[in-house]
Amino acid sequence: MCFSAAAGRSTNRASRASKAGDEKPVNLSLPRRLCRPRLLAASCLTAALALAGLSGPVSAQTPDDAFIAGYAAAVLQREFGLTASRVTVSRGVVQVDADTLASSVGPRLRTALLEIPGVISVQVREGATPPSAAATPGLAPVPPGAIRPDGTPPPATAVTQGQGGQVLPRSNLFEPLMADPRWPRFSAAYRYYTDDPDVEHAGSVSFGETFSLYRNSLLGGRWEVGIQAAVFSVFDLGSESLDLINADYWVGIPLSYRIGDFSILGRVYHQSSHLGDEFLLRDGIDRSRRINLSYEAGEALASYDIGEEFRVYGGFSYLFDRDPSDLKPWGTQAGLEYESSDTFASGQLRPIAAADVKFREESGWDMDLSIRAGVQLESTFLNPRRIRLLAEYYNGSNPNGQFYSRKLEYVGFGVNVQLD
Repeated sequence: MCFSAAAGRSTNRASRASKAGDEKPVNLSLPRRLCRPRLLAASCLTAALALAGLSGPVSAQTPDDAFIAGYAAAVLQREFGLTASRVTVSRGVVQVDADTLASSVGPRLRTALLEIPGVISVQVREGATPPSAAATPGLAPVPPGAIRPDGTPPPATAVTQGQGGQVLPRSNLFEPLMADPRWPRFSAAYRYYTDDPDVEHAGSVSFGETFSLYRNSLLGGRWEVGIQAAVFSVFDLGSESLDLINADYWVGIPLSYRIGDFSILGRVYHQSSHLGDEFLLRDGIDRSRRINLSYEAGEALASYDIGEEFRVYGGFSYLFDRDPSDLKPWGTQAGLEYESSDTFASGQLRPIAAADVKFREESGWDMDLSIRAGVQLESTFLNPRRIRLLAEYYNGSNPNGQFYSRKLEYVGFGVNVQLD
C-alpha cells in the first residue's frame, strides 16, 4: 500500500512536469531498505485480489426468507399497529392474510412490504394458519426434518402478537378525519369567501398533530392514549398587511381503541378563540361586541373501514364550562371517506375524497357541510406520513371561533400534511 501510494504521487508530479515542458527525467526509485517490505505488502495484496477474482465477483448476499419474515413482522407491528396477523415468506414471496390486505391500510402495507430487501411480490395468504411463534421473536420455529417434497425448507413465518405496552408508537389507531375542518393537522389553504362582510380572499393555516403516548392490548385489539394540539388561524389576504382575523387554540387528550376495521375515539379537549390585533384596529369594528369564546368539550367517534377504499364514521359532542354561558352544548358529526386502491406515479399518488357533516344545537341543527377531494402523496417505505393536495368546499356555520354565529361558504384549495 505504501509503495503504491508513493509511486502514484511521483507519477502525478511527473505528469505535471511534462505538461509544463520540463524534460528532466523523474527518479521513482526508493531507498533499498524500504523496498522489500513494501514489495512484500504489494505482493500479498495482489495475491488476495487474484483469489477474490477466482472466487467470482463480490456481491451482496440476497436476504433469506427468515430475514424477510422478521422484517415484515416489524412492519405490521410498529408501522401499522396491526396485531394477530400472520405473514409467511417463501422464496421472496410475502403472503399476508386476506383480511389484513383488505383493510384500510392494505394498499400502504403492500407498498411497504414490497420495499423490504429481497421481496419479489406480495400475495394473499390462503390455507391453514401457520404455527405460532416460539422463543425467537417474530419467527415461527421450523420443526426438525420438516421439508417440502422438492427438498426446500418450509416458508418462514412471522407472527405479530401483542407486544405488551408500547411507549410513543409511531402511528395512531384512529385515523384522522380527512374533511373535518377542525382536525389537528399541519395545513395551509387559500379560500374564497363568497359572502363574508369582512374577508373575501382568506388564507387558512393550521399547526397541529395527534401524538400517541402509550399503547397496549385489550380484548383482542389495541388501545392507546395520546395528546392532540393545534392552532387554527385565518388571515385576510386582501389586506395590505395580511391581517390576522382569528386564531383558535385547541388541545385535547384522546383515548382510542381498534380491533380489525373498527375503531373508536373518545376525547376531552379545550378551545379558546381570539381576534387578531389588525382586525380589531380596523375602522368600523365594534370592539364592544367582541366575544371571549372558550369552552371544554367531550366527544365520542366511531369509525368502520369498508373494504380497501371506503370508511364511514359518526359520533356526538357536548360542550361544558362554556363562555358565553348560553352557548348551546350538543352536536353530532358523520362522514364518508374514499381512498382509491389504485395509485399512479410509481405508487406515490393516490386519489382521495371525503365529506364531513356536522349538526349543532347552537345553529338550530342546520347542516355544516365540508367536502374535500384530490390526491395523496405517500411515502413508499415504512412511513405513515402523507401529504394531501385538496380542493375544498364548505357551507355552514363559520368554524372560526369568534365568528361562530355567522354563516360561511367558501371554495379553495390547500395542502395537508399528516404525520401520524
